[in-house]
Amino acid sequence: MFSTKQTSIYFKKIARIAFRERVWKFMIFAVIIATLVAAIVGDDMFTTYESTKSGFFTIASACIWIGIFNSVQSICKEHEIIRAEYRQGMKLSAYISANIFWQMLLCLVQSVVIFAVCNVFIDFNSDGIITSAYVEYFITIFLLTFGSAVMGIMLSSIAGNPTTAMTIMPFVLILQLIMSGVLFELSGTSEKIAYITFSKWGMSAFGSIADLNNAKYPLKISEAYPMVERLETEACYDCVASNLLTAWGWCIGLILCFAVISILSLKIKNRDS
Repeated sequence: MFSTKQTSIYFKKIARIAFRERVWKFMIFAVIIATLVAAIVGDDMFTTYESTKSGFFTIASACIWIGIFNSVQSICKEHEIIRAEYRQGMKLSAYISANIFWQMLLCLVQSVVIFAVCNVFIDFNSDGIITSAYVEYFITIFLLTFGSAVMGIMLSSIAGNPTTAMTIMPFVLILQLIMSGVLFELSGTSEKIAYITFSKWGMSAFGSIADLNNAKYPLKISEAYPMVERLETEACYDCVASNLLTAWGWCIGLILCFAVISILSLKIKNRDS
């Protein structure tokens, strides 16, 4: 059963520990990563289809990296403490919820930082689909960062120790990159697996907001082929509300699923306590 009181207590405890361990380091990290990414892709964004798609892929990858790095060791480093407090009546759902709420707050601040830095190098000004493009881009950045942080909590809940968690993390990141649909064309089983990755839905949201399928983004493979025709458009990048809302909906759904898996994982680990 969920306990609001316990959630509040553990949230305050997590916040105290975070500030004691210099939580501002995560902000500096977000600034550095966002600056590097935006400075590299900024000049070419919104010029050609290829460069814009690659730019969004880089931004999405940075958000996922930052999010998962926030939390991948957050649970596993406290397994013994969790076991002891579980014996004394701690609700695992309250503990995981407190961690998720903390990550929500942390990722919200990081998303503001990422978006602000990106705006220095990239002009995100466009019509948008539902509301302002600025709002839609920010929501997408937040969902990618926060969703990846919750995914990190899930991995941390499953892993036995921080070393194992850090060993698993690169494989999860590689899976996210591969399943984005940018590096490789997906079909069959791989296309189905992509549905449970934030990279796929992040790219779908970014591409829809930017209206990547619009002919204003010419395809330019190289200077050697200046007359090459535009490739077939991808439906997931159509500038329609259904694409954007579907992408956001899947991100929220994955966040909820990963939260439930985190709780179940801790229950299994502590079933004999």
